[in-house]
Amino acid sequence: MINYSNIFDKEALDYTSYRNLVDELLAKGETTGPDNSEAMLHYTKMNVQRMNRVDKTTVLGEELLLTLQKIEGKYRFLVIIEGWCGDAAQIVPVINKIASAAPTKFDLKLVLRDKNLPLIDAHLTNGGRAIPVLLILDEAGNLVLPKWGPRPVAIQNLMIEWKKEGLEMPELAEKLHGWYAKDKTVATQQELNELLKQLR
Repeated sequence: MINYSNIFDKEALDYTSYRNLVDELLAKGETTGPDNSEAMLHYTKMNVQRMNRVDKTTVLGEELLLTLQKIEGKYRFLVIIEGWCGDAAQIVPVINKIASAAPTKFDLKLVLRDKNLPLIDAHLTNGGRAIPVLLILDEAGNLVLPKWGPRPVAIQNLMIEWKKEGLEMPELAEKLHGWYAKDKTVATQQELNELLKQLR
């Protein structure tokens, strides 16, 4: 059995600490996880820029804000992440905005995938360790909803199609981030809104 509370309290980082960790590692020519190749460092640098942009430009929609107002309980958001993950860079700032919009109801922490393989292995996507993954816990540390992630359904389906067509990185990454740029977090907010509507 996975002890979610233990991971949340002792291993996970708050959003600011996670951002600082990524910056500190990049300054040393490293990223999170075991692969410090030029490609991974490049992805991580790009992701810092993406997170900065999403942090600055994202405004939560009225419907989502209304959902947050209706929630009466207190919950913990535990997100499985890595600094080199492009989807995480587009999505986690939105989750942080949600947590920040209702700080008495939500506490957000981020945990590195490759330091917590039993955790990600309990929440695989189509048999793979895809991230980010959002887990919603109650105050006692119990999982209260099915996991969400690693990306909105629309882009998940497109990625499957593009891979069938034989596209590989960096072309896949270019198409992926082009989609996120056009979507402006709308799909992410809509899916998270539907998820959060299930909370009391």
